[in-house]
Amino acid sequence: MRRKNILSLLVLKFFKLFFRVKENPSKDIGNPKEILIVRQHNQFGDLLASTSMFLAIKEKFPECNITIIVSPQNCNAIGKNVLIKEKFVFNKKKLFNLNYLTKLLKTLRKGYDISIVPVTISISFTSNLLSRLSKAKIRIGPKSLNGKINDSAFFFDRRIDMNWDKNPKRYVADYGLDILRPFGIDIKNYQIVITTDEEDNIESQKFIEEIRFEKGEILIGLHVGAGKIQNRWDTGKFSSLIILLKGKYKVKFYFTGTDADFEQIQDINNKLNFHIPSFLNKNISETASIISKSHLFITNDTGIMHVAGSTDTPQISLFGPTNPEQWSPIGKKKYFLKVSENINSISIEEVFGKCKNILEKEAFEKTRLSY
Repeated sequence: MRRKNILSLLVLKFFKLFFRVKENPSKDIGNPKEILIVRQHNQFGDLLASTSMFLAIKEKFPECNITIIVSPQNCNAIGKNVLIKEKFVFNKKKLFNLNYLTKLLKTLRKGYDISIVPVTISISFTSNLLSRLSKAKIRIGPKSLNGKINDSAFFFDRRIDMNWDKNPKRYVADYGLDILRPFGIDIKNYQIVITTDEEDNIESQKFIEEIRFEKGEILIGLHVGAGKIQNRWDTGKFSSLIILLKGKYKVKFYFTGTDADFEQIQDINNKLNFHIPSFLNKNISETASIISKSHLFITNDTGIMHVAGSTDTPQISLFGPTNPEQWSPIGKKKYFLKVSENINSISIEEVFGKCKNILEKEAFEKTRLSY
C-alpha cells in the first residue's frame, strides 16, 4: 500500500510538472461552439440523473455541439439523447489497441472551445487527465469536493469548489449544475432527458401485444433488481405485493432489467402461481417507451429508477441507505418510500397503500394509450 501511494505521488508530480495550466479566475467563457464533457467516472444512474446539464448548456448556447466521453458502465445512459452530437466510450482495457487509441486521440484533439468535468460523489484523475489532454481552450473542473482538495485540479484553468454539505438535501441535478453556474449556465428544469423514437415504440408495443394486455386492464412495471444488494427490496415482499394487487385489480405485470436481475425475477416467479413476463436487456429508450405506456412503475433505487423518472408514468421508488431527497426522481406523480437505512423496513402494506392511492386517482387518465 505504501509503495502504491509513493507511485501515485510520483505520477502526480510528473503531471503537475509538465501538464499544469495556470488558473484563470475569469468567468467569461465566450460563445462556445464545440463543448466536450468528460464523464467516464460516474455510474449509469449518476449520469442519467444529471442529463439536465445538457439541456442547460443547449439552452444557453443553442448552436453548440456537445461531445461526451463516457464509460462502458454508463454509456447507455446517453442512449439516443438528441442533445448529444457525439459519444465516445472510454475503455482503459483498449488503450493498447492502436486503432482504438487513434480514435480516442482524434476525439480529444478535435478542437473544443470548452472541456467540462462534472462531479457528483467522486473525483476522477482519469477524467481530469482526459480533459487536460483535449485540445480545449478552456477547461472547467472541480477544485474540491465536499472540502477535499482535488489533487489534480492543476489540469483546469477554471476551478470550481463543489460541496454537497452546504445543503445535503439538494437534488443531484441541482447540485451537479454548480460546476456551470459561475459561468452563467443554469436551468430550473431537472427533468431527466431520454429520447425515444418510432423504433422504440414499435418494440414496446410489440411486447404489450405479446403479453395480451387488454383494454380496461392496468399495466404495472416492476424493477426488482439493483446493482447494490442493500438497494434491493426483498423478493418475498415483491411477490406478496403482486398477489395483493392482482387480487384487487384487473392487472398485467412485467419486469424490466438485464440478465444480472434474472435471479431476483426467477425467485419472484417461483413464488407465484402465474408467470410474469420480462422486458430484459433493452436499451434505455426502449425501456422508457414501455414504462411510458404503463399505469404504474415500482422500482428499487437503481439506474432504471431514473429511466422511469423521465416519463410521465406514476412511479414508486423504494429506498434504503440512499437519500431520496437527493436521488429520487422529481416531478408530478413521482413518489418514494423510505423508512430506515434498511430497505426491507418498508412494509408490503405501505407499498400496497401507495399503489391504491395512485391507481384509484389516476389509473385511467392515460388517454394517450391506444390499446
